[in-house]
Amino acid sequence: MDIGIKIRQARINAKLTQDEAAAALDVSRQTISNWETGKTYPDIVSVVKMSDLYGISLDHLLKDENADYVDYLRESTDVVGSRHRQSFLLLVLAYLGIWAVSLIVFWFFTSGSDAMGYSIMFLWVLLPVTTFVISLLIGKNGYGGRAKWLTCPAFGVMYMLADYATFRAANMAAFGHFNLPVFSTILPVAVISLIGMAIGSELHQSAAGKRQG
Repeated sequence: MDIGIKIRQARINAKLTQDEAAAALDVSRQTISNWETGKTYPDIVSVVKMSDLYGISLDHLLKDENADYVDYLRESTDVVGSRHRQSFLLLVLAYLGIWAVSLIVFWFFTSGSDAMGYSIMFLWVLLPVTTFVISLLIGKNGYGGRAKWLTCPAFGVMYMLADYATFRAANMAAFGHFNLPVFSTILPVAVISLIGMAIGSELHQSAAGKRQG
């Protein structure tokens, strides 16, 4: 049986009009009509919501479904996943761009008298704030799945490298001796990232709960 026919029959059995179903599913009446006539397909989130609204199982809606709709769900899921990966990559690239700019400014535009101002602007403000904001966005948009939490220590490591590639590298060049990175600088920024990620993830879960409600 076609998915559109199943959806229409389920709505009728639930004694709902197209207008009532549209209001409950937060879509237009025309969208409901298009689904029921097979002009367009509902996405998987809408199918789950219809299952609850109409009081029928997902198995009933999707079992023995035609290949076109199964392919549509697979393709739409792949598209969403691809967009998430692209957005996650853009956020990481944005951070790396700011990180690289901080090093360029230090080596090409900062003199000895500007060192304190640079440290405050870039190492104490810009990089930590950028870390927090990008972590917040990653969590809020649900990018990366569980692996997103690995970005927290990664941000801490990048901050340590920024410190090492600026003031400590300049110190080594001036005095001709080798110093190891200061590993203790990883923890504070990793914690900043963790806080941003946790807040973003909470916002993401809250928004998902509202959509399901």
